[in-house]
Amino acid sequence: MTEDKSGPARLRRQAVSPDEAMRRILAHVHALPAERVDLSRAWGRTMAEPAIAVHPYPPFRRSGMDGYAVRAGDLPVEPDAGPVELQVLETLPAGVVPRHAVGPMQASRVMTGGMLPEGADAVVMQEMTTAFERDGASWVRINKPVPKGANVTEIGSEWRQGDILLPAGRKIGPGEAALLAAFGFARVAVVRRPRVGVLTTGSELLEVGDPLQPGRIRNTNAPMLEALLREAGADPIQLGRVPDRLDELETKVRESLAACDLLLTTGGVSVGDYDMMALLLASCGHQMLFNKVAMRPGSPTSAALLDGKLLLALSGNPGACFVGFHLFAAPAIRRMQRVDPAGLPRFTARLDIPFSKVNAYTRYVRSRLQVRDGSLWVRPAGEDKSSVMKSIPDSVCLMEIPPLREPLAQGSLVTVIPLREGIFG
Repeated sequence: MTEDKSGPARLRRQAVSPDEAMRRILAHVHALPAERVDLSRAWGRTMAEPAIAVHPYPPFRRSGMDGYAVRAGDLPVEPDAGPVELQVLETLPAGVVPRHAVGPMQASRVMTGGMLPEGADAVVMQEMTTAFERDGASWVRINKPVPKGANVTEIGSEWRQGDILLPAGRKIGPGEAALLAAFGFARVAVVRRPRVGVLTTGSELLEVGDPLQPGRIRNTNAPMLEALLREAGADPIQLGRVPDRLDELETKVRESLAACDLLLTTGGVSVGDYDMMALLLASCGHQMLFNKVAMRPGSPTSAALLDGKLLLALSGNPGACFVGFHLFAAPAIRRMQRVDPAGLPRFTARLDIPFSKVNAYTRYVRSRLQVRDGSLWVRPAGEDKSSVMKSIPDSVCLMEIPPLREPLAQGSLVTVIPLREGIFG
């Protein structure tokens, strides 16, 4: 832990490690309650309780292909033993219940997914048969044997009654939605989406639709954070922009915290004369969790409790805001949804270019990945200054560079933090 003794006493800071900062945040984050929603609205939500199989699946014996349901013992014993001829009792499309049991030297035509009749223990694929008529009846000629159970899906072969289909904490994607539908879950118990407020500070900011003005820039962090929050499964609440005036900021923060589970602010956390968020967090009435993190970019990232609610103050620089969200806000949002806050597993990759920046703090570099010659390589997505936005769209991971006294050579192994699923395309 290092102490910054520059500036007024109330702004003096002790830098905590990223891991310690995360530990302090998660100590004040709790899982949100459950709610029931229609299955059509459950995509991307988190299961609040296990889904249990209320019946076996498949619930009936069914055919794996178009063909004929037969008794395997009626078929030729050897491939060259000559054909057998079976009388066809009925045709069974999917969804039709058989009217006849299959007896000796009998068969029923059955389609893929169709229910098998009693007595049948195998299905012969249609391409191995010849259909014909005799004396007004339907018959089928079969030349080759098939083993008992061939092309038959038995009751409960996928799921038995009472099995856990999906555990609590499982995110509902397309496959999970299909599984829930198969067992009749028209409504699903899911964790309520976290309501996360986004409050932007800075008198220099313009709204997105405003024309440019000298010395001012448009507010990029608010829409970026909204997109990141939606991607993380939260409901973002855009709370607007507050100018650099302490009294207005404090009023807006208290109002905002009352409307959300977590408040994200962006900007105003450094030690400049107009960094009002830093002054607010240093004032009375707040339980400061930390006001500096031993990391680059975004070392002024801060967190505090106010009225029992968590406030996470991110840097106003877009690159640092992006990194801070993934390191601190995203894990908190995962825990609220009863998901492991650690996120996707970290892994190692080889550095694709030399890394020359030495630093006393851990550095998190916005990066992209490539598989080449059987190895995984990582390189910066572009210029990595905290104020630079150009590298954000191409970033699929963060490259974690430990404190360095000497540059890292190309080919060095580094830790990679994935930012989303499917990062290899």
